[in-house]
Amino acid sequence: MRIGEAALLSGVSAKLIRYYENEGLLSPAGRDKNGYRDFDDRNVYELRFIKRARALGFPIKQIAELLSLWRDTRRPSRKVRALAENHRQAIASRMEAHREIIDVLTRLIESCRGDDRPECPILEEFGTRRMHR
Repeated sequence: MRIGEAALLSGVSAKLIRYYENEGLLSPAGRDKNGYRDFDDRNVYELRFIKRARALGFPIKQIAELLSLWRDTRRPSRKVRALAENHRQAIASRMEAHREIIDVLTRLIESCRGDDRPECPILEEFGTRRMHR
C-alpha cells in the first residue's frame, strides 16, 4: 500500500510517517516498480504502536527501544516493564513539579487583589530571588 493508505489505516499523517522512517522507527518499506514506498500490514501495526506510545508520552528514543523489544521475540519482559516503570516515574516527577507550580500560583493569585491599584504581589514575587512556598 502507498503512504496515503498506510496513513489512513494507522491514523498517522504521511508527514509523520516520513519522520518516523527518517528516525529509523519503522521497518523498511518495500519499493514498487515506480520507486514508491510499498507499506505492508507490519508497517501499519508499527505506526499504530508508535502512535499509542507517543500518546502515552514516550519519547522517540524509548519508542525505538520498545519497538526493538517487540521485534525480538526472545526478549525478556522485564526489559519492557523497566522501560514502562522508568517512564511512569518520570511522568510522576513532572506531575509533582506541576502540582508545586499550581500551589505557588494559587497562593500568588489569592494574594493579589486584582483591582485598579498598581500593587501586585504576583509581580513582586516574580522579581524576588527565590519563590516562597
